[in-house]
Amino acid sequence: MFKTVPVEKAVGMVLPHDITEIIKDEKKGVAFKKGHIISDEDIDYLKRLGKDNIYVLSLTEKTIHENEAASLLAAALTGQGVEHTAQPVEGKIAVKAAIDGLLCINKESLFQFNMLGEVMCATLHDNTPVKKGETVAATRLIPLVTTRDLVNKAEQAARAGSPVIEVMELSKRKVGLVITGSEVFYGRIEDRFEQVLRQKLALLGSEVTIVRMAPDDKDIIASEIKRCIDHGADLIVTSGGMSVDPDDVTREGILKAGAADVVYGTPVLPGAMFLVGRIDNIPVLGLPACGMYHKITVFDLVLPRILTGQKIGRTELAELGHGGLCRNCKTCTYPVCDFGK
Repeated sequence: MFKTVPVEKAVGMVLPHDITEIIKDEKKGVAFKKGHIISDEDIDYLKRLGKDNIYVLSLTEKTIHENEAASLLAAALTGQGVEHTAQPVEGKIAVKAAIDGLLCINKESLFQFNMLGEVMCATLHDNTPVKKGETVAATRLIPLVTTRDLVNKAEQAARAGSPVIEVMELSKRKVGLVITGSEVFYGRIEDRFEQVLRQKLALLGSEVTIVRMAPDDKDIIASEIKRCIDHGADLIVTSGGMSVDPDDVTREGILKAGAADVVYGTPVLPGAMFLVGRIDNIPVLGLPACGMYHKITVFDLVLPRILTGQKIGRTELAELGHGGLCRNCKTCTYPVCDFGK
């Protein structure tokens, strides 16, 4: 497929691939594009780029060029909520979020795809919140040319299950907040949870439509949860009362309100005493007091997944243990960090 020609003898020939120029701390970009016809004036420049020899490419029916392969691979890897450029740059195609949402990666299919060796796809972490226009993945053929059979295998691996790369839209929920704690209910201290939760939910497109207060009484907590549901809330968030103290009975109140599929406790810090459950298919999230102090907790890891319709149980929470320790950085950069990854 390849014939090597000294650059001095390549005048008039067509480049079969992009040639990149890299200058430390200054730039990385295409110096000569695929299809460029080499002229006498190009020879010194090419030599400065380390190109003493140039490939002359001859494709057959069984072989495929990196640019065509990249387009086929990108199409096979992507599903809803993402888009990619039509033309590769330096043989690579970037995949970007077409909407604000939650990036979902089929990790098993991605692994099998990358096991083929001559193809590659790199992505951001699964379950990362992303913004429209953000680059979430990139794919390319590693050699300049390979066999069409290998690219076909790569396409099959990418399409073996759900799409490898998707961005799921977050549903807009009507949220009922139940602020628990006798110290707040009786006015001994000012509640700070409501403002924090309103802001977090609003950033994800959901709206707090009802707020109820309850003392440390499981019957009243249960009653206020039901009141929120009767008011039309389709997501319940309780705050406080999740520790092992004898006065902390929020978990009992959630159970008394009829919650099923309840999972209490996570391998995440902050947020070990977090609870997730459902009441008549309405998600219920029990947030411990750490959610008022720490900027980011397990709540921020789980909430976007709930808003895409995912069901979170013991398995999903247990998986968060690897990467579930927040560094508590002085300047928080979440989600551009390793927390929850």
